[in-house]
Amino acid sequence: MNGRPGNALWYRAARVQVQVYDPSWPERYAEEAELLTRALAGSLLAVEHVGSTAVPGLAAKPVIDILAAVRDFNGFPALVERLQEIGYTYTPESEADDPSRRVFRKGPEDLTRLRTHHLHVTEQGSDYWRRLVAFRDHLRAHPEDAASYVTLKRELAARHAADPARYTRDKRDFVREIERRAISPPPSPGQVPGTAATGRGQGWRHRK
Repeated sequence: MNGRPGNALWYRAARVQVQVYDPSWPERYAEEAELLTRALAGSLLAVEHVGSTAVPGLAAKPVIDILAAVRDFNGFPALVERLQEIGYTYTPESEADDPSRRVFRKGPEDLTRLRTHHLHVTEQGSDYWRRLVAFRDHLRAHPEDAASYVTLKRELAARHAADPARYTRDKRDFVREIERRAISPPPSPGQVPGTAATGRGQGWRHRK
């Protein structure tokens, strides 16, 4: 996922595994989204499939990332209880990375085994929501950037297989650049397409 690691303990897990795209990932998301819609009835405003498993054809860690919007975090303890009832564990450490989100994990408690789902809860209209959706949509629409992302992930997975925190941290520059390009306004009249207002080209180059 495109997190911004600070305190990395919340996503410490099994060895990094980047797998070829699995057509069952959208189905797994849809099943979980239906479960969440029932469990959070009255609180859930919107839900989206995000992260690499939401991009058709993209290699990824086989963990389904789900983004959920609520009106605000008032009554959050009750939300935690409802999510615990369907198998989610709240990870308060994730707030150190980004206080606008609350992250829940689902899957084996054994840290040597891979989680099955990550649920990212944020408030309606948050910048966090906008960034994750923009990143996903950009990769769906720009296969050349998606291919560059896969190359980077495979390199980092080979280099940091036993260090998920380092793997995530070393993707950060790529993720931030894609977010910036996805969210930035269109070129102004007279501006050369494909360049930012600063004059920097928008193409991504992975620096080894």
